[in-house]
Amino acid sequence: MSQAFTVEAEPREDFGKNAARRTRAAGRIPGVVYGGGGPVIPVSVDPIGIRNILHSESGHNTIFTLEVRGKAPARAMVRDWQSEPIRGGLLHVDLVRIALDTKLRLKVAIHVTGEPKGVKVEGGVFEFMLREVEVECLPDDIPEAISADVSALALGQSLRVSELTISPKVKVLTDSNRVVAHVVAPRAEEEKPAETAEAAPAEPEVIRKGKADEEGAEEEAGGEKKEKAEKKEKGKDK
Repeated sequence: MSQAFTVEAEPREDFGKNAARRTRAAGRIPGVVYGGGGPVIPVSVDPIGIRNILHSESGHNTIFTLEVRGKAPARAMVRDWQSEPIRGGLLHVDLVRIALDTKLRLKVAIHVTGEPKGVKVEGGVFEFMLREVEVECLPDDIPEAISADVSALALGQSLRVSELTISPKVKVLTDSNRVVAHVVAPRAEEEKPAETAEAAPAEPEVIRKGKADEEGAEEEAGGEKKEKAEKKEKGKDK
């Protein structure tokens, strides 16, 4: 992996929330440097440099030169970072020194290329299941990413971790049987929920109500006829 980035850091002497706010107000972010057999050093760094590293091809696996004022330059990596939940601005960063002769455990992204035959010809659906694998290797052997060509995948076929092309200098720790990607048949359209079918008889209820209204009207008309007949009979009796 090429060493293309340099991060300059200033030692920090003030700590706590108020000190962190002042650091951010000055356009920098608080951080800490540790590992590599050296002391833990609180620092402040330019967030732009850290953001450029995180957005690079190798991301947080990028090895860069760390220059802390008053200390010898060291090779380092971003171990952890905190961001604002809404705007995404960096709030804090942890930097770890790297020893060239010590193997590291880290996760490397998988990049797929090509259009699967099972999608292009057979009408299947491509599903990308595993987007990174855990590996162990020396710092200089860390791959930027692992490329996987899925063009030959037919309908019903899978690509597993064991089939990835990885340098022999890199030991894969992820289960070799894990499915990275596969092509499956399109899912059948889901059946409508049962309650939808049960809700259908709304119209007959209206019809029944109409019939009830009609029956009520007929009873009312019958009552009126009966009342008129009774009056007529009384008139005859007189």
